[in-house]
Amino acid sequence: MNFPVNFFRNTMGISNNNIKKKSRYGVSIIVTSYNTKVLLKNCIDSVIKNTRGIDYEIIIVDNDSTDGTRDYLSTLQKNKRVKVVLNKKNLGFGRGNNIGIEKSVYDYLLFLNSDTVLITNVIAAMVEWMRTDKKIGCASCSLKNADGTTQGTGGYFPNLIRVFSWMVIQDFPLVDKLIKPFHPMKSGSPFKNDNFYATKKELDWVTGAFMLMRRGAVLDTGFFDSDYFMYTEEVDYLYRMKKYGWRVLYNPKWSIIHLGGKSGVSGSNITLEFKGVEFFFKKHYPAWQYPLLRIILKVGCLGRMILFGILKGRVGFITYAKAYTIV
Repeated sequence: MNFPVNFFRNTMGISNNNIKKKSRYGVSIIVTSYNTKVLLKNCIDSVIKNTRGIDYEIIIVDNDSTDGTRDYLSTLQKNKRVKVVLNKKNLGFGRGNNIGIEKSVYDYLLFLNSDTVLITNVIAAMVEWMRTDKKIGCASCSLKNADGTTQGTGGYFPNLIRVFSWMVIQDFPLVDKLIKPFHPMKSGSPFKNDNFYATKKELDWVTGAFMLMRRGAVLDTGFFDSDYFMYTEEVDYLYRMKKYGWRVLYNPKWSIIHLGGKSGVSGSNITLEFKGVEFFFKKHYPAWQYPLLRIILKVGCLGRMILFGILKGRVGFITYAKAYTIV
């Protein structure tokens, strides 16, 4: 495969906090990919089709895909807006984003999942909106399933009370009104609280599928913590960003399609999120809280083994049984 000059090769990721301070008006769209060839093509096609009225570049960081993704990437060589980094191993979501940050040149950075599809000129519109409030460090829009229903798109930083609610009692009505939820919406619950995402609001964190950030906020915050392989790294990143006084906003005036929201119960995803929450507590909270967190997670897993065993059968039971042994 012959790649042009604007394609970069990378082996282990970035080596230092070399975030460019000088930039120009526009948006750097960073997409980390791993074995999502068809989804990635649809995503990139939708960005090119629907992004107008703003300068932009697309930085694709491929984590050693083996599904033909790299053959597709070679077809983009004529597009001067596209940069590609080819990693020799799967570095994970956070480290992939870090490489994208290092290569970026514009005032705004959009971290976009490869399983998203843009249907309007959402990027230019949201950048213009963010320019009206210089304290917005990160913003997101509404994430929609393919059928138009709403996905959960962020929430409030996890603490012991919020994790207990999330794992044990959040399915009961009115709980989310009493305890700010870590995950405001649970799709499998009869009280899924989807109205939470109907209005604009300030949140602690937003989902990594679509995070539009101001370069000044990225300069303050630095790179994603590469100790998170996948899941919870955006929670950690925005926790650090908010310590610098930046705001995190959710605005459902705009929306995109996020196909990953229909994945349902996934054992690996659930386990990775639990491990991510554990690491978040170790990193940011007093040491005495970590043992209590593990107890809460284990109690929650026991309850979910029963609940999902009934709702989803053997697969649901095994998913949380495995998570119980790991947390």
